[in-house]
Amino acid sequence: MSIKNPVMLCFFLVFSLFSASFVRADESYRGKYYSGRGDVDYIRLLDTAYRMYCPDPELQNISMLYEPSWNGFVEGPTWDAWWVQNSYGASFCQLPFLQEPYITFLNNANDLWYQEMGDGKRKGAQDWVGPDGCLCDAARPGWVYYKQGDGRIDIHDWGMEFTAAGSLIQAESLLVSRDMKAIRHYLPMLERSLNFIESRRDPQTNLFLAGPAGNLLAPSYAGWQKPDGTFDKAYLTGLSISYIAALDRFIELQKNVGDNEKIELFTKRRDLAKQGLSQLTTEEGYFIKSLDPDGTKHGVYGAEKHGYFEAICNHDAVALRIVDDEQATKIYEKIRSIPGLRPHDLIITNFPGLDDTYETSHSGLWQFGTWVDGGHWTTCEARMMLAYYRVGAYDDARRSMKKIEAAARNFKTDNPLVEFGNAPYQPNLPINCVYDCWGAPAALIRGLFEYLYHADSLVIVPHIPTGITQLEQSIPIRFGTKKIFISTSGNGNIQSVLLNGANWDRHDEKTVTLPHDTLPETVRLHLVMQGGDANIIAMKTLEKPIMIPEMDDPFWNLAEIHADLVHNTSYPSELQELNKIGMFVKRLNEHDLGDSYEAKHARLIIDYVSAIRLRHEQLKNGEIAPLVPASQEAANQLYFSTTAKLIQGLKKTIQGYQNTTDPHQKTVFGIWSDIM
Repeated sequence: MSIKNPVMLCFFLVFSLFSASFVRADESYRGKYYSGRGDVDYIRLLDTAYRMYCPDPELQNISMLYEPSWNGFVEGPTWDAWWVQNSYGASFCQLPFLQEPYITFLNNANDLWYQEMGDGKRKGAQDWVGPDGCLCDAARPGWVYYKQGDGRIDIHDWGMEFTAAGSLIQAESLLVSRDMKAIRHYLPMLERSLNFIESRRDPQTNLFLAGPAGNLLAPSYAGWQKPDGTFDKAYLTGLSISYIAALDRFIELQKNVGDNEKIELFTKRRDLAKQGLSQLTTEEGYFIKSLDPDGTKHGVYGAEKHGYFEAICNHDAVALRIVDDEQATKIYEKIRSIPGLRPHDLIITNFPGLDDTYETSHSGLWQFGTWVDGGHWTTCEARMMLAYYRVGAYDDARRSMKKIEAAARNFKTDNPLVEFGNAPYQPNLPINCVYDCWGAPAALIRGLFEYLYHADSLVIVPHIPTGITQLEQSIPIRFGTKKIFISTSGNGNIQSVLLNGANWDRHDEKTVTLPHDTLPETVRLHLVMQGGDANIIAMKTLEKPIMIPEMDDPFWNLAEIHADLVHNTSYPSELQELNKIGMFVKRLNEHDLGDSYEAKHARLIIDYVSAIRLRHEQLKNGEIAPLVPASQEAANQLYFSTTAKLIQGLKKTIQGYQNTTDPHQKTVFGIWSDIM
């Protein structure tokens, strides 16, 4: 069934949402991070999503992807580097609510791309010398892949859409933080990257040329196969979309520094790139994957040749607001009309299989439904979920999160997911842990209010799932140093807004605008929607100080618990000094440094001690369902090894302050030295 009329589609969505998830409006749920009334299943999922960002006795959490050697995130235990395409969805979606030490962990990981970015001289892996401004497939200290490193690397183009997406993530991060020192540091590098992409513009079409594996989820794109069988460059839709989104954010950053000439130049580039998109748009309103210079279109669904639907460029165009609301609805309608795109509730890359890769065997990794041809990547699901929110397809986002929640409970957060999104890529490992999977919980949270960051303001766009009549979000949203706590009452269009108890008139029925310079440091934003109540709910903000046990408290001794939970590895030596970590936090608090990165890093270690103790207790009491023995052992060990790594990384970081001239770092190093 295909609904052609956008008005009828909206009616269908509303009706299906009511019929599929009708709940009593007076039912309530009170979680640690989300509470509310109405659709308690959805509210519980939101609470679960943020639990995956905190040490939790039951669920895998994002700090299990910490790498002490660069004090940042890593793709996974079997993937010891940092990828653009894999991190994209999770990183973009979590930026508004990310807190220390995770902010530092993500910044350090992303900076690997810029430490190793192409300059026309530096040699990377395979002795490739990346052009100036070129980012990468993946990097770690002293190592970088400027092209996709799998497949026929001899014919691969540079990381064109990697560069656009990496620039987008970095620009968004800077808009959220409003750190002027960091903005001035990264702006010249961002400009180099954008100039590199601009060098591929065809001035006749305002489209951008990319060769094989120049796309984001490479190497599923082969470019233009010429009559002689060789492969050359074609006009890649995803490159235009990612580049436009990166330019949107770069222009806002230039407004922060007041460079009017560059604002004018890059605005012109963006607007011309938008004009070019019409040549990549079908009559139904969705985007093709690419256009060959000879006019051949790839990704016209149902065509005799290249007749697949390419999901990635389409959901990205909706999620990143490259298209207007009308076209967003058309794109979603097309995706919804193709069941093969979501056979297991998660979006796959394309349907049906690709007939235009440079690989002809279609076996192994290239088998349809396995890797970049019809496999599932949760980095893509994150952007798909943002698109669901934008068009009101809340049950689709619910189903996405439930699939990843089940993986997190089973310690099987692997990526890609093979069998069209139904099975882990590495099934023989006792547990899996891959960064991509955090795209789903991050998107479930960001999608609620979308968060459009500008040079001088933050625009809130509420997308409250049908059935939720009251919602309290107890986690702070970042806007520079400001902390914004949001609650809603009612559902539908915005009727009124209260900011710290006073009426706030900077809103319409769809959006709320928060100018940065007029906001207090802590904002309590209450949105009254149709049928809502203007009375502000007594709301937790998670800002209360937590007591830290004394150094001789048994709390710090995990040796007996380790012996009970883990049998194949010895007790980590780093855990012998846990009580000193507690003293370090106390001393930082005494010096009014309790909100510093170092205090938050140490606090995370202490939270792990609590989580380990609670996990031990809940496993004994049967409150947590046990895994199969090998997985149970590995899952238990992961808690201890993560705690040890966090200690290693904190030590290494603070020891690096030894010869610093920075006053803050000198103070922290002095406190650390006194204790350790």
